[in-house]
Amino acid sequence: MKNQQLIHCIALLTIAVSLMISVQAQSGSIGPAVHNLTCEYRINPVGIENIRPALSWQIVSSERSVIQKAYEIKAALTEEALKDGPHTWKSGIVMSGQSINIPYDGIPLKSGQRIYWQVRIEDNRGNRSEWSQPAFWEMGLLNDEDWIAEWIEPGVEEAENKPNKAAYLRKEFHAGKKIRNAQLYVTAHGLYHVHLNGKKVSDQLFTPGWTSYHKRLQYQVYNVTKLVNKGDNAIGAILGDGWFRGPFAWTMEKEHYGKKTALLLQLVITFQDGSHEVICSDKSWRSASGPILKSEIYDGEVYDARLELTGWDQPGYRDLKWFDCIEKDHGFSNLVPSVSVPVRATDTIKPVKQIITPSGELVFDMGQNMVGWIKFALKGEAGTEIVLHHAEVLDKEGNFYLENLREADQEVRYIFKGEGVEHFEPHFTFQGFRYVRISGYPGRVSCDDLQGIVIHSDMEPVGTFECSDSLINQLQENIVWGLRGNFLDIPTDCPQRDERMGWTGDAQVFTPTASFNMNTVPFFRKWLKDLEADQKEDGSVPWVVPMIVDGGGGTGWSDGYGATGWSDAAILIPWNMYLIYGDENILRDQYHSMKAWVDYMVGHAGERYIFDYGFHFGDWLAFAEYMSYHYNAPDYGYAGANTDKDLIATAYFYHSTGILQKIAEILGHNEDAEHYKAILPKIKSAFAREFFTETGRLVSGTQAAYSLALGFDLVPEEFKTIAAERLAADVEHFGHITTGFLGTPLICHVLSNTGYQDLAYNLLFNKRYPSWLYPVTMGATTIWERWDGIKPDSTFQDAGMNSFNHYAYGAIGQWMYENIAGIQREKEVPGYKKSVIKPVLTERLSYASGSHQTPYGTLSSKWEVKGTTLHLNVSVPVNTTATIFIPAAEPGSVRESDAELRNSENITVLEYTGEYLKVIAGSGHYRFNSSIDIN
Repeated sequence: MKNQQLIHCIALLTIAVSLMISVQAQSGSIGPAVHNLTCEYRINPVGIENIRPALSWQIVSSERSVIQKAYEIKAALTEEALKDGPHTWKSGIVMSGQSINIPYDGIPLKSGQRIYWQVRIEDNRGNRSEWSQPAFWEMGLLNDEDWIAEWIEPGVEEAENKPNKAAYLRKEFHAGKKIRNAQLYVTAHGLYHVHLNGKKVSDQLFTPGWTSYHKRLQYQVYNVTKLVNKGDNAIGAILGDGWFRGPFAWTMEKEHYGKKTALLLQLVITFQDGSHEVICSDKSWRSASGPILKSEIYDGEVYDARLELTGWDQPGYRDLKWFDCIEKDHGFSNLVPSVSVPVRATDTIKPVKQIITPSGELVFDMGQNMVGWIKFALKGEAGTEIVLHHAEVLDKEGNFYLENLREADQEVRYIFKGEGVEHFEPHFTFQGFRYVRISGYPGRVSCDDLQGIVIHSDMEPVGTFECSDSLINQLQENIVWGLRGNFLDIPTDCPQRDERMGWTGDAQVFTPTASFNMNTVPFFRKWLKDLEADQKEDGSVPWVVPMIVDGGGGTGWSDGYGATGWSDAAILIPWNMYLIYGDENILRDQYHSMKAWVDYMVGHAGERYIFDYGFHFGDWLAFAEYMSYHYNAPDYGYAGANTDKDLIATAYFYHSTGILQKIAEILGHNEDAEHYKAILPKIKSAFAREFFTETGRLVSGTQAAYSLALGFDLVPEEFKTIAAERLAADVEHFGHITTGFLGTPLICHVLSNTGYQDLAYNLLFNKRYPSWLYPVTMGATTIWERWDGIKPDSTFQDAGMNSFNHYAYGAIGQWMYENIAGIQREKEVPGYKKSVIKPVLTERLSYASGSHQTPYGTLSSKWEVKGTTLHLNVSVPVNTTATIFIPAAEPGSVRESDAELRNSENITVLEYTGEYLKVIAGSGHYRFNSSIDIN
């Protein structure tokens, strides 16, 4: 199933469930219903670290304009105790409209405790809901002393200067009583799979995830009650190198975090009689190597099925030839529970075509540039080897193209054992690819023998977008597939070459778009902790997180810290999370990190208030001179869209300082707020003095420069009209976009906000290079790193940096949701408590629709133009309001649900702007129609 179809199905199902609950609430009682209870943004999470976790819920009702007026929460150690007690917390009736991020305020919580909770609410009409269905959360291990297991390393000998084999570890144990519960806590140096009595304990992949291991190493918690037997049991683990010690970064260095893989495992069994037993990793465990001869992030896997250890994870296996494990004192102080969503296999796709290339190679086209691996089912004689290589594109002649992978092999080798049909998928590697080349195999391979396993961080889809233009719809598909492929525990830049790192600049420009499409807050909360962990004492922020490179890898760029637009992720991502989810805790958690980065800029800017210290990427990969010449742009004398880096750096200096000033006010840090408030006009004045001429021209006359200056409110009042005109003139002159990574997310917003919506639409609909739709016309199924990854003559850009799955330019998705579908958040109100619906019509579209699952429920907008009539359907979540801008040629033509629009308890008519009728509506579903003049 294609991702867009999947997301549409999930979103429609969510709306359908909400409506069904509304109907049930109406038929059973008049009052509202409470559902979708979450703790720390997850449903029934385990391994919680926060001793006052944030609780949220959503409300549905068949009535309009429903607002929560009061809530009541109760919590207990068992589901049975929720009814009659004893309770760990009873909030009593709290007169409040807050339904998100309520902190637990009961008795102190202990390690491993499971807390069940329910909520009921009363609305503005005096209707009280029933108690919600129970939900729960479970605490992690809160103290180092809770760990009684030992770190163990496999005793297997490893050859120097050769790839490391994956280690297999095992232990048998006896459970002599009936089992009530079994909880498993586990982490590793490297990556792990845990097996229990012949079964893998979880579908989570690439655990324990990638963090700043020396400071933060995640452990996972699994309930394995159904897997533990009364009687004999066997537990085992497979350890791979992963990011911990495998070759990584463009230097291909090994052992970034350590020399040996290791396991820490603790299985807590609770018996029916209330007694406990703990099975721990210790020196009694045994270890061996097996069929996984190599499994590395970049280079792939070598698997010899003849070496399989059949039954190794079941009781009774003879491990006499295995080696003892070695206990190590690695400590527990850096252990933290997982807070992000796990990486999982989320989709399976089949090849769409089998190809024999002009060079005679067998290649399969998956039809989609994806991230994951190939799973196959084939027969082969013992010792026969099949080799799979993975590529994103074919070259101009139709041959397999690997040059853009640089040093990454993306190779899987499988050696058959010769026992019928053999099923295989790799363990500790992933590939970015659309095309698969198969070699070495003597038999016939068909499309039916292969499956593409799609993997990514399993974030909840929360957005849908479509319109009447098929190319724009494909662009949206490409944005989402780029998001899926690159949000793999960290926000990677690309999933295929010898990089795949958490570039901070890419992440910060894409965060708003990502969050329209997926629930990103658990993902980014985890990653921001590593950003802070890797931040220098002087406040400078690394280019990549986790920080694993020395700057330019020998390029001499710098030490890899302090580049504006990249380092500003420390402020802009938490700020965006706050705006989208309305959670001050995110700001509170990251405040020290944010303040340290701004203070770093303040210190180095000095009394000039111009930040030009250190290395900066600038408007990375902007339209350049040789591109202008090669692609016959209208100005052959154009020197390229080169924006002065000190202009960009100072613009971000002002922007981040201004946001930090707002954050300080929100959190009550009044002295800080006053301090930064005093700095802001000095930066703005310095910017104007340094980068504006007396007539209002920027010294860098690029689209990026004007977009940054206007978008960050750095233009003096007397020059704002001139600056907007100059930006518009440049767009009209070229007829296309010239911006790079930092200017691209802003340009359409700035054009729209300064009265040039038509030019914003021109940029979006442009099919000529450079544009968002040019790659679509060239067959792209993800967002490219470069505007011209494939040139119009079908040759390639520089293979040294030419990813075909790179989400940064997909930042246009935010503008599409906010302007085409019209879904916006009220600027001064975080979390969509108050929203805005304001679609911008264009004669190039006959309809558009979008939905976004806000913290309160689904906010949606769908419009269609038939002749001179507009039909606009809007859904507003319970406990919120929306300001709706209804396009109309005249205010009297607007009707709602086939009736004349007038003030009521549900709708307040505010004003007619000459283009829109502006109203405020309470929660519910609305059907507007109006007469319009689309021209």
